[in-house]
Amino acid sequence: MYKYINIFLVSLKLGLLSFGGPTAHLGYFYDEYVKKRKWLNEKEYSDLVALCQFLPGPASSQVGIGIGTIRGGLFGGILSFVGFTLPSVIILMLFSMIFTNSETSFTWMQGLKLVSVAIVAQAIIGMGKKLTTTKTTISLALFVLILSLLIDSLYIQVIALTMTGIYGLIFLRQTSSQSAKIKNELVKLPKKIGFISISLFFLLLMLLPMISSATNNIWLKMFDSFYRSGSLVFGGGHVVLPLLENEFVPQGLISSDHFITGYAAAQAVPGPLFTFASYIGTSIAGIGGGILATIAIFLPAFLLLFGILPFWDNIKSNIYAEGFLKGISAGVVGILIAAFYNPIWTSSINSELDFVLAASLFILLIYFKFPSWAIVLIGVVLGILFY
Repeated sequence: MYKYINIFLVSLKLGLLSFGGPTAHLGYFYDEYVKKRKWLNEKEYSDLVALCQFLPGPASSQVGIGIGTIRGGLFGGILSFVGFTLPSVIILMLFSMIFTNSETSFTWMQGLKLVSVAIVAQAIIGMGKKLTTTKTTISLALFVLILSLLIDSLYIQVIALTMTGIYGLIFLRQTSSQSAKIKNELVKLPKKIGFISISLFFLLLMLLPMISSATNNIWLKMFDSFYRSGSLVFGGGHVVLPLLENEFVPQGLISSDHFITGYAAAQAVPGPLFTFASYIGTSIAGIGGGILATIAIFLPAFLLLFGILPFWDNIKSNIYAEGFLKGISAGVVGILIAAFYNPIWTSSINSELDFVLAASLFILLIYFKFPSWAIVLIGVVLGILFY
């Protein structure tokens, strides 16, 4: 029982402190789960990140679910998700009910944006040292970085990671001196769960649109819209914005102004950006709508991850899969650097003061070894004082 309580409390702490979006979350996870608690090692973490980057859905939430599942099985994965997601769900549902029309200024949130700069920089350095150790892997990371920043496409990151994975499949499977040594019991999920999860994912994806179009039930239509959005998003929470806007704004279910206000709030609060769905659902149908939207948009992430994890040890121990994952892992570093520039750097560093404060937070985090929660608190104070 203590193990499950610990999983929940650690993920709840991360859910309260993880500002800055999906890329920053990976930095918080790396610091907490790998460096501090050693729940999994560098290789296991990088492989899990690579898998979740490749799957559709909220990558950082899937990484959190995966870590919880590795630590405590199916129930551990659910507890990890609830702890990480609950704070932002509650905040955004309350925001939808109370503060949508408020004139309150949130300029102090700039301090939290600067925190995300420091956290992501730390993640890039830490993961880069482990995943890009040769000229080849550095080149693969640079290749993904270039494509991610120069080509404007929702699917460019998936395409780029596929290309680096194929390169690794062909050229990198013999270059590693160690094959992936994973404990057989690392992922405590039976293969039966995997088959059921994958089957249910595709079944819902095909049946929900037909069922919702045959009825005028707003709850079914909402569930279908959020489920499809969660199933088709590659590249993290920011990509879900145009999908959700197309589902709800033209139909008049939520105004454009309320939509943008909610999205700004979702970026300002800790936790996954996908909880923007909680705001929309609450705006449309109250608390019940917020709960339904949250379940629907995250359900595909659960089904896909639980569908793959039971076979993960077998996949990783395969020499071809090892090369494939090595190529993707290098590409993930490129994605981290690209996301560090846009949107994190471009939306956070707008003046010399921004750069000075972000650099100070980075120094405190890297060299003075301040914990992440302390950096967040300092960021809040700096935001209040200077903005």
